[in-house]
Amino acid sequence: MSAADLNVAAALMDAFARRTGLEGHAPAVRYLWTDAFATCNFLGLADAGGGSARYDALAERTIAQVHEVLAHFRTDDFRTGWLRGPHGHAEQDHPTRAGLRIGKPLAERGTGEPFDERLEWERDGQYFHYLTRWMHALDRCARHRRAAHFNRWARELADTAHRAFTVHGGRGMYWKMSTDLARPLVASMGQHDPLDGLLTARALRATAQVLGDTSGPGLLDAIADYTAMVQGSRMATSDPLGLGGLLLDALRLDRLSRPGDEADRALLDQLLASALASLPHNQLALDAPAEARLGFRELGLAIGLAALERLIVAPAGRPDPHRLHALRPYLPLRQAIQDYWRQPAHRVAATWTEHRDINEVMLATSLAPEGWLGD
Repeated sequence: MSAADLNVAAALMDAFARRTGLEGHAPAVRYLWTDAFATCNFLGLADAGGGSARYDALAERTIAQVHEVLAHFRTDDFRTGWLRGPHGHAEQDHPTRAGLRIGKPLAERGTGEPFDERLEWERDGQYFHYLTRWMHALDRCARHRRAAHFNRWARELADTAHRAFTVHGGRGMYWKMSTDLARPLVASMGQHDPLDGLLTARALRATAQVLGDTSGPGLLDAIADYTAMVQGSRMATSDPLGLGGLLLDALRLDRLSRPGDEADRALLDQLLASALASLPHNQLALDAPAEARLGFRELGLAIGLAALERLIVAPAGRPDPHRLHALRPYLPLRQAIQDYWRQPAHRVAATWTEHRDINEVMLATSLAPEGWLGD
């Protein structure tokens, strides 16, 4: 990470903090995916030096606001207060025990209301893959602060998400649930959700062990269910954001793997093989105009490529060196994506400004990924 990249990332995060009510007098605008990356970005900026106390405080303020806003029912809901439902009841000391809302602009689809695919993207509820991003952010804060309660909140969220989203005796998952986790809103399963759940649960257990915290959920049932779902699943994808997540998961699995664990080695080989099969289909049209591109999806791939760089340079386990060698030629794609979206002229297109918060936060993550990737 260069000083120039760090400065751009800091400027983007400073603007985000003011715009969404983390600093100044703007109302709090919270969105779970964006705030997960923002929390980690602030932690990374704190570690990078200048203004460390301020960025550390911003990370904690983001967590507090997310729980104040997204762990409560919407202001236009007939229900009030902390989220509650059949899988748990949140409260001050356990803010994640009933899950967390997405933060979409529209209220969730009501019982009996017809499904509209276009509108569903704008409706609230709970996404499993957003919840795992927030678990990761809490876990990164736990390690950064050496504060076990952040990890415990993450494990409580992981336990609730496992019980709410898994179906058919742990053989399938819902993609989107209602705010109270009482009913599915989209019953299909996200392609990488079981993998994401598996590696997140394992990472949370690892942090709890490092911090010596034996309280809270152990997540062994979750790990067993996700492991069974991952076996034989197809990982290759033509979605750049999904591919970025796949590369991130490869790095996480390499770090979590136990010496001599052949199951882990086989899974890591599957992830790398799937990434290698996917990358040719993710060669972005880098000469296309900004109006034809979605920044955050491309930047998700750029963040994944940053993870791949670390896996190639300093693998913790024993990934197949031939796979890594075959993946290496794709690394420059990260710089190409960053260079394009760093240009202010490309950030005035409607495809950027309509999603400014998620785009700018993920650009900051790609430029300064240490907060998200950890060690």
